[in-house]
Amino acid sequence: MVNKMDFILFCSWSQLLETLPLPNIKWICPTAPTRPVALFGGFPCTAWFDAGEISEEAPSDLEGLDASAAHVANLLSTEPPNIKLGIGGFSMGAATALYSATCHVLGHYGNGNIYPINLSAIVSLSGWLPCSRTLKNQIERSRDGIRRAASLPLFLCHGRGDDVVAYEHGERSAVTLSSSGFQNLIFRSYNGLGHYTVPEETDEVCRWLTANLGLEGFRLN
Repeated sequence: MVNKMDFILFCSWSQLLETLPLPNIKWICPTAPTRPVALFGGFPCTAWFDAGEISEEAPSDLEGLDASAAHVANLLSTEPPNIKLGIGGFSMGAATALYSATCHVLGHYGNGNIYPINLSAIVSLSGWLPCSRTLKNQIERSRDGIRRAASLPLFLCHGRGDDVVAYEHGERSAVTLSSSGFQNLIFRSYNGLGHYTVPEETDEVCRWLTANLGLEGFRLN
């Protein structure tokens, strides 16, 4: 039996996703709401949460992160129980995906409300883990959190030439997640890659999803 998966991806690549050789995945690409973003001087733009700076240790918009994680979980919660669920994203979308991963392993959002779905995969491209120190401490204090973290596959990619989300943020987030108990984590770096994607990266994502989730059908031309 071939596994099937619903995958929320925070990006604007719907046309690219349709060309990927993964016929057993249904891609869902929600649009972020328009909100003022401190990083851009308070100018309203599409964003999954507010951010004053891009850093794991910077003050985080927990209310915005919870709202975005809940929105995505609600989109996936209506799917049949035999469908595997995954979340991925690029940049701020990747940060939201990683935050959703921590909500899954803890069993609740930052506000304490129950996280309602079971995730099977997380993909982060050019992103970072918001409020990493706080989340790490919470996971380490939770026996169930450590158990769930150990079984959740994560695939993180980051360009060494990224001038928007510095490579060090992505690398440090991967280290923090690994030390928090995410044992099934792979971090890939790409020399010279800026804040964008390349075919080598998307090919690796396809291979990783296929290997981890039994999604048949992937072939490289």
